[in-house]
Amino acid sequence: MFERLKTFLDELNLADSSEHPAGAPSLRLAAAVLLVEVMRATQGISVDERGAAAPFLAERFKLGDGEIAALLQQAERESTAAWDYFHFTNPLDEALSQPSKIALIEAMWQVAYADRHADPRENTVISKVADLLHVPHGDYIAAKMRAKPRD
Repeated sequence: MFERLKTFLDELNLADSSEHPAGAPSLRLAAAVLLVEVMRATQGISVDERGAAAPFLAERFKLGDGEIAALLQQAERESTAAWDYFHFTNPLDEALSQPSKIALIEAMWQVAYADRHADPRENTVISKVADLLHVPHGDYIAAKMRAKPRD
C-alpha cells in the first residue's frame, strides 16, 4: 500500500513540475479538487475530511500547513465552479501510471472514511473518478478495502 502511494507521489512530483496546457489545472490542483469533491459530496466539508486530505497533500507536494490551506481553498473554489470531473481527471489520466491512479483513488477513499463511514454520495463521486481514470473495478474495490478503517 505504501509503495503504491510513494510511486503516486513521485510521479505527481515529476509531472507537476512540467508544463501543462493553458486552461488545464496543475496535477497538484487537480488531485486536490478531486479530494475536495469527495468532501463536498455530503453535508459540507468536515474538519476530519480536511484532516485526512492534509497529510496526503503535505507528503505528496512537500507543502506546509499554510500552503495546504491555500491549495484546499483554491481547490474548493475550482470544485464549486466545475461542471464535470473530466477537466481534472484528464491531466491525471494522461500523466500517471496505473498504480498511481489507484493510489489517488485510495486517498479519495481515505477522505471518505475520515468520519469512519463512507456515504453513498461519496461512493458515487469516487466511482465516477475511477472510471474516468480507467481504474478497473477490482482495483477500485481493493483501494476501498485498504482505506476502510479497522474497527
